[in-house]
Amino acid sequence: MKHDNHQSKRASALTPTMAGCLLVFMFLLNAGCSDDAPRTNQRRSGDRSLLPTPADPKPKTKPDAVAQLTDWLKAPADSRGTIDDQAFGDQPLTRPQVMRVRDLLWNDYVQRIRATRADEMKQLVLRHGDKAMPLWYAVYGDKPSAGRSLFISMHGGGGAPKQVNDSQWENQKRLYKPAEGVYVAPRAPTDTWNLWHQGHIDPLFDRLITNLVVLEGVNPDRVYLMGYSAGGDGVYQLAPRMADRWAAASMMAGHPNESLPQGLRNTPFTIHIGENDAGYNRNKVAVQWGEKLAALQKDDPAGYVHEVSIHKGLGHWMQRRDAVALEWMAKHTRNPTPKRVIWRQDDVTHDRFYWLALPEGSAKKGTEIVATVEGQRVTLESNDVKRVIVRLSDALVDLDKPVTIAMGDKILFEGKVERTAATIAKTLEERGDSRLMFDAEVEVMLP
Repeated sequence: MKHDNHQSKRASALTPTMAGCLLVFMFLLNAGCSDDAPRTNQRRSGDRSLLPTPADPKPKTKPDAVAQLTDWLKAPADSRGTIDDQAFGDQPLTRPQVMRVRDLLWNDYVQRIRATRADEMKQLVLRHGDKAMPLWYAVYGDKPSAGRSLFISMHGGGGAPKQVNDSQWENQKRLYKPAEGVYVAPRAPTDTWNLWHQGHIDPLFDRLITNLVVLEGVNPDRVYLMGYSAGGDGVYQLAPRMADRWAAASMMAGHPNESLPQGLRNTPFTIHIGENDAGYNRNKVAVQWGEKLAALQKDDPAGYVHEVSIHKGLGHWMQRRDAVALEWMAKHTRNPTPKRVIWRQDDVTHDRFYWLALPEGSAKKGTEIVATVEGQRVTLESNDVKRVIVRLSDALVDLDKPVTIAMGDKILFEGKVERTAATIAKTLEERGDSRLMFDAEVEVMLP
């Protein structure tokens, strides 16, 4: 009781000032607890949700792939390692970045070719394994702004003593003269009957083209193949199986043996034969090949440009009337990314053709792939190939949008395909051709 009376006395002892302060405090307290009061600044003991939020850390940005590539290329080529081992190698690229990456990689490639191959061109001998291919060439006309043309002219002979083939090589050097371009007459590495279509010829010609693009300013889209007699045999064989290299090809007085023309869908091809050139039925099989090309063109009017000239009254020697082929070829320029490709493997097989490729070692003689691009859709046709690598660039599809790869009604792939520096570098190293570099790739399994 005393405790209660004491409290009562203390309460009754409040001064008017104290009472006023108490009323103000109670009013403010009730206002703070009102349901209508804003709560944005409320804070209860132990409640951290309303504490001031620290500023978000600066978002992390990926290092620029172009800058990293630039730095990587500054190191000596033999100490860089592979681009596949670099973090930027598979980093997705934008379209503007791709143009810069292509330029950087091509300029670096040119420097390496100049440093490592200038001597072999001075010596005029190219080598592949144990095979050596001597060269002779001359440069004619003024250099166009887009680069010089290149004519590779294969001599006749074959299956004859060395001195016979040497004399045929000498003849080939002065047989033709283009109005403009680099005219090359190589000496076949062997003296066999099939001297121009053995397996070592393909890599030797690849090397020759790259060297002259870099060292003589050749336009890679204006490379032409031609040959006389046994050299014509080589044209029949090499033109289809290396069709993605040529702007056009001309066969003079040769025989096709087992070769077929399907791969020439995007390569203009002209045949010159003497009406009376009956050796090995060259005149008859030339007409038959022309008929095959005509049939292919009838079924595919956008492809198989060709011309067949039968020179009346002439035999194996056409008295240089076939020289008109150079002017005919020069009218044509290669399209490195045609929307339709027909790839048929010959007895010498290849792992890539235009924008198609095969896993290493899987190419087989006689197999065929037909590939077509329509909009964002790539359609493949084949009965005997199981895996195909589709190389892509913005010249074929819009890589900022999803791509569909199909075989018939079956979808093999659907989605976005990223551009990467690693793919660009790989496709450049494979062929040494700035126009056959691709930015993205997809490997698909065919049903």
